[in-house]
Amino acid sequence: MKLLKCTTGQSTSNIKRALLTGVVALGVAGQQAGASCGSAFCTVNTGWNVRGVQTEPGLRFDLQFQYIDQDQPRSGSNKVAVGQIPMDHDEVKTINRNWIASVDYALDDKWGVSVVAPLADRSHTHLDNDQAPPVSESWSFTKLGDVRVLGRRQWRSESLEAQRLDYFGITFGLKLPTGETKVENADGELAERSLQPGTGTTDLLLGAYFQRVLGSGMSWFADVRMQQALNTYENYKPGAQLSLDVGLRHELGDRFSVMLQLNALHKDRDSGSEAEPEDSGGKFLFVSPGLSYAIARNFQIYGFVQLPLYQYVNGVQLTANWAAMAGISARF
Repeated sequence: MKLLKCTTGQSTSNIKRALLTGVVALGVAGQQAGASCGSAFCTVNTGWNVRGVQTEPGLRFDLQFQYIDQDQPRSGSNKVAVGQIPMDHDEVKTINRNWIASVDYALDDKWGVSVVAPLADRSHTHLDNDQAPPVSESWSFTKLGDVRVLGRRQWRSESLEAQRLDYFGITFGLKLPTGETKVENADGELAERSLQPGTGTTDLLLGAYFQRVLGSGMSWFADVRMQQALNTYENYKPGAQLSLDVGLRHELGDRFSVMLQLNALHKDRDSGSEAEPEDSGGKFLFVSPGLSYAIARNFQIYGFVQLPLYQYVNGVQLTANWAAMAGISARF
């Protein structure tokens, strides 16, 4: 991506064309990263403000797949073996295969709205220690999760002399209680609330972002987001979340780009009689390298690997040693 020195009348048009040739950077923002049973989404940032700055009205569509194999029990920041710490049940493994569809519409270069719908394909196994010998219990389901609706207000600042464009904005919206909360296994046992595809609550979503685009083919961003449940549903309330992402992007020619992110997440304990506050919430820091390739002017594919730098959980929870995601983005 290059910012071109032009006459005043042509600069904005050329910059728009340059920006829209395909910025793809990076779990669905603000999704749950860890829980007692290990339900999870990648914390890699896939916000539209990161993948490309909307400077013209239009529709964008993004579809991504995430794979997260949580097979490592952890207590605090330490890895533990299954059953090492006595509990009423021992978490063994959770595999998350998430499909996330996003539709974004830019009204103009200032206002936009997006809808994000996750489909959770999840399998989970734990050992019930209330019986002797312990009995293995498992759940496997593919269900719609909680849909998010977000609006944004964006501003821009341009410097032709410095070959630089700055974009900054705010996001605001709701996570809606569209996901099921009563998934059972073949024996009729309800999955734990943290494992369910939906929380049953309506959550407030607030955020702010900054992106700088440089004429050298480099860009960087910072994005902070908050999620807070506005109600309790059937004696369960998920913990509030605060996340911070920073990232770099560098173009390698007209089609390839390399990207790198740091993703930090703090999640409070869940609350309510149906929650497990002693085994929920934590602090996480990940590094996420990735690549993108422009198939055509308005179509890009991308992929990332997410690696943990630090994971601290309350109680005992399942964590992953790595996660991966891939997606395709299109603008119409």
